[in-house]
Amino acid sequence: MHLNPYGEDVVDLAADLANRRPASAEELAGRCRAAGLVVDLPVTPQDLDRTQDVLDAWEKAVDADDEHERAELLNRMLAAAAAYPRLTDHAGDGWHLHYRDDGQPLGSLLSALISVGTALHLAGRGMHRLRRCAVAECTTIFADTSRTGRQRYCSPRCANRDAVRRHRARAAP
Repeated sequence: MHLNPYGEDVVDLAADLANRRPASAEELAGRCRAAGLVVDLPVTPQDLDRTQDVLDAWEKAVDADDEHERAELLNRMLAAAAAYPRLTDHAGDGWHLHYRDDGQPLGSLLSALISVGTALHLAGRGMHRLRRCAVAECTTIFADTSRTGRQRYCSPRCANRDAVRRHRARAAP
């Protein structure tokens, strides 16, 4: 996976994994590969456990009440990942940054990618650009990658549902 300057790909993967938690190591590996992540080593139940812990910490950052709390929670994740950037062409598809050593298990890799990718996304686009859907009964997490930075809904379906609800509330006697 190429880490772009905004961390968008990694944040989208984190949201996908958090919104639909993988139930097995095989599912985790498959979803990571589908997102473009090169998975070099066999994925184990320990990788799944580590990923669940990373997602728990990440969701706390998503749900933080203000940007200072969000930054503190992300800084804890970054410190726990203990990763440093390095250039690699491991997949033969061009030089890019990785935040890990070779031979790291998937759980450790995701810890580094999710913390660094989220930090880059928020620092580059704005600390408010990671949230849950504005529809009360929807708990879906999404990364706001809109041009204006005002995305409130996880999908057009939720946006339409909320618009209909507001319209009906205005029309009610």
